Amino acid sequence: MNRRLAESAARFLTSAVARARPDECVGDVRVRLGEHKLEDTEQVYVLDGEGRLVGLLNFAELFHMPADVAVSQGMRVAPPTVQIDEDQEKVASIALHYDLTSVPVVDADKRLLGVVPPRALLQIMRREHVEDIHRLAGIRRETAEARCALDAPPLRRVRDRLPWLVLGLVGSALATFVMSRFETALSTHLALAFFVPALVYLADAIGTQTEAIAVRGLSLAHIGIGPLLGGELRTGLIIGLVLGGMTFPSVWFVFDDIRLAFAVAGTLLVAGGLASTVGMLLPWLLTKMNRDPAFGSGPLATVIQDVLTLLTYFVFVSVLY
Repeated sequence: MNRRLAESAARFLTSAVARARPDECVGDVRVRLGEHKLEDTEQVYVLDGEGRLVGLLNFAELFHMPADVAVSQGMRVAPPTVQIDEDQEKVASIALHYDLTSVPVVDADKRLLGVVPPRALLQIMRREHVEDIHRLAGIRRETAEARCALDAPPLRRVRDRLPWLVLGLVGSALATFVMSRFETALSTHLALAFFVPALVYLADAIGTQTEAIAVRGLSLAHIGIGPLLGGELRTGLIIGLVLGGMTFPSVWFVFDDIRLAFAVAGTLLVAGGLASTVGMLLPWLLTKMNRDPAFGSGPLATVIQDVLTLLTYFVFVSVLY
């Protein structure tokens, strides 16, 4: 089985499902159910004469209906289907979005081949979750390799992780350069330096929360980037406003410096909005480039957020001092 099929609906397909025709009597379907071992014990898949899926009938409804009633009288609208070569991530996304316990699989002519059953869906979701954790850490972007990252030899692990850490090193150098431009202010007002670690950490934490939502949420969302970005921007600003409001009186009281309090609180407000925007926008851009959104999270987003936070802080410092 090649790599594409290994990560498609074909790998998880089972044909052991209950089938019925719309004009078939419920009693006949019940009798037939006892003759076969089924993988999906929740739904009866109702097919037309060509084998195309036209509806579903829940098992509970099947056993509550009169035996002489046609299946069509109790069936509901057929759910979305996937092609046999559909990527496993899309299969899981459809199951989550439409609240399905099994996902029907069809051929090119829309004839039912079987379903991806509940146990397989759980397996897919676990595999994708492991992959996303590795990608969030900047370890690997290749799907199969990401899942095996922890089993790789040490030298291969170094090869996978080092490029992103080098990028982080470059970002750290840029952050150091930004701070060096404000050496006079830092040497004159030493307390300014006390808040750099806290501001950078909080911005990274806000961004990480957004990235965790965006990495998989973008594959499930059915709206444009505008509303998503606007919502995250407002969320980040509100979070920054709350954190800044909590910090302002404390800094003013402890350091007896209202300018420092304004600089810290203002940075938290702006950094909250920027971090949320970067955390949503970066995965979206990579999605538009046909790259997995998880690939751009973690180290890359952290570097951008750190530099933007420091720039914001020292802009406030330069204005207030």
